Amino acid sequence: MKFSVFQLSRRGGRAVNEDRMGYCYTRDAALFLLADGMGGHAEGEVAAQLALQSIAAQFQREATPALADPTDFLNRAVITAHQHIQRYSKLKRMADSPRTTVVAAVVQGGQATWLHCGDSRLYWVRDGKLLARTRDHSYLEMERGAATPLLLAHRLLNRNVLFTCLGASGMPIFDVSGPHPLRSGDRLLLCSDGLWGVLKEPALLHGLSILPVDHAIPALVDSALQIAGNKSDNVTALAMEWEVPEDVHSQHGLETDTATTTQWFASTIQSSHELDTLDDPLDEDEIERNIAEINAAIRRSAARKS
Repeated sequence: MKFSVFQLSRRGGRAVNEDRMGYCYTRDAALFLLADGMGGHAEGEVAAQLALQSIAAQFQREATPALADPTDFLNRAVITAHQHIQRYSKLKRMADSPRTTVVAAVVQGGQATWLHCGDSRLYWVRDGKLLARTRDHSYLEMERGAATPLLLAHRLLNRNVLFTCLGASGMPIFDVSGPHPLRSGDRLLLCSDGLWGVLKEPALLHGLSILPVDHAIPALVDSALQIAGNKSDNVTALAMEWEVPEDVHSQHGLETDTATTTQWFASTIQSSHELDTLDDPLDEDEIERNIAEINAAIRRSAARKS
């Protein structure tokens, strides 16, 4: 399995960059991930990081070296990530749960399967032409895909508002597509709305196609930041080119041939203590007991000091 990959994230006019991205692979499978923590909710960057860590950890456990079923894996992994975010919120007694979008792609056996929840997107491009892209889980995209005009109460609201994400109280809505057979030179782009919301689709596809991915992604990210100026959102993008032609050589060592790797698993997504504690199979009653124990310890400490 041979591919070239490049990823880049830059903070726009926001105080915090809540976007996260990364990838991991074995000899026979690769996973590409991007999440955009939702502004307006506490610790969106934590939700995005937990989503990536959770899905990557599950990939490491199951890709040995290939996944039994990429579609089944993605369906289960995104629910587990959602539950990890909810557990984090409950253990910290947060009034408002952290939330994030996510887009994930698995490449295995020369085929790509992807999942998305929210408005972080995936584009599949061949020879400069768009073969497919994800459809945002927003009221605006719902209207665009409707056979007849929708007369809903959301017309009084911002139609760009998302109706699903990871971390909210209800179960997330998500879509899975594939498997899709890849050809040499095909490119997959995962990006946050800080990129696609600024660049028109023809310009985005052109910029993605004319240069190697390690040059195309910095150019696209810089363009989005310059166009949006001080009002720019965080801009994050990850692109993968499948089976890079022999005459194309990256200047930055981005080309990966998994057949020659000496490691059974490699990842740019690092785990953390938060995920380690959340990996314990706690049910709702156990979570409540833990919180009660913490509160009791706080009261005992306060009583000793008084």
